[in-house]
Amino acid sequence: MSWFLLLAGIALWWGGHLFKRVAPDLREGFGTAGKGLAAAVIVAGLVLMVIGYRDTPHVNLWFPPLWTVHLNNLLMLVAVGFFAVSHSKGALRARFRHPQLIAVKTWALAHLIVNGDLAALVLFGGLLAWAVAEVIAINRAEPGWTAPEPGPWSRDAITAAVTLVAFAVISVIHAWFGVWPFPGGM
Repeated sequence: MSWFLLLAGIALWWGGHLFKRVAPDLREGFGTAGKGLAAAVIVAGLVLMVIGYRDTPHVNLWFPPLWTVHLNNLLMLVAVGFFAVSHSKGALRARFRHPQLIAVKTWALAHLIVNGDLAALVLFGGLLAWAVAEVIAINRAEPGWTAPEPGPWSRDAITAAVTLVAFAVISVIHAWFGVWPFPGGM
């Protein structure tokens, strides 16, 4: 059942996000209620992924060396930074078309590097594939991109500070759930 939940969660995540790209006329027919429906599908997918991933049996595929934890943490800092850039008004925001999707791809890759089990491959590989597909779908639907006007670099300094705080919070949440994200014990 846990594998079904994990796969169903990934499918709902894909469907909820890609619906407006795959069936734009149908999505438009839903009007503003379509946003709520898509959000509900995405949240349901997220919940199913968490429950499914948590409950799947551990099946090792490879054994990542200890140093990959350091690489994971570096990539996670980059991922959190890209996510923060997507909400910033600084100069960096004007340089990247898809900072949130870059963040997801970096996050997924980081977790694939440090986790060597089948469930991790399915979850993080599935979300990495989704982020790649999403970028392709967006770029095909909207080939022309006009970068926003770059803001002041001082906003990027604020984004960097937010990134560090968010990374610390994410680390604490991981520890709270029993996954210590740093080498060595607590």
